[in-house]
Amino acid sequence: MAWASAAMAVPIQGYVVKAVYPHDDQAYTEGLFYLNGLLFESTGIEGRSTIRKVRLKDGVVLQSQSLPPNLFGEGIVNWGDEIISLTWRNEVGFRWNLKTLGRKATFHYRGEGWALTQDGKHLIMSDGSASLRVLDPVTLREVRRIAVTADGQPVFNLNELEWVKGEIFANVWQTNQIARIDPQTGVVKAWIDLTGLPETLRSRDADAVLNGIAYDRQHDRLFVTGKDWPHLYEIGLTPAKGASR
Repeated sequence: MAWASAAMAVPIQGYVVKAVYPHDDQAYTEGLFYLNGLLFESTGIEGRSTIRKVRLKDGVVLQSQSLPPNLFGEGIVNWGDEIISLTWRNEVGFRWNLKTLGRKATFHYRGEGWALTQDGKHLIMSDGSASLRVLDPVTLREVRRIAVTADGQPVFNLNELEWVKGEIFANVWQTNQIARIDPQTGVVKAWIDLTGLPETLRSRDADAVLNGIAYDRQHDRLFVTGKDWPHLYEIGLTPAKGASR
């Protein structure tokens, strides 16, 4: 379902830009998180896919590991001393050393892999459908699924994920919207509309869409970026305006 159809009775929030940082405009962002003062990013496209550590203030890539050239990198999440990553249609994922980015292990799953986040107990995975998979972080077995709905309708194309203050934030692919999802019910509590960020207004490659959410829990900072975007933004959220109906 298109975002506009699913948003009819859901409050919509705007944003204010608090800071702007450089971002590699050749980074096809598929996964993003913030930890211990650094951004960790996964990039996609066969032959270009990497796992990398990035310095926030200037966008410098401090460490990088390439995936095999036949793989399309997707979402990442930290768990303990590891990074867990997905690939798109290859049905294979990896465990990486958080400190060195050395590859430790391989695992397999069915279907597509889009994004990962975690709530402190489980991993949460998107696969492009209207459902999120909840996974055991040790075995990576599926524990349950969260059916995501807005105004009673399923929300498809759930992409990059972030756990923010007890909610799941999810980019909706090929839109300028982030869904704020209740993890217990799957109901979209509000939409964050990021239309107006410079990259959303430019005539760029159709694939250069909003995709990338990171949250700094210690300092309560929310960051967003997109595929091949030259900037990463720290944003604050404005109050919801009420239902769009």
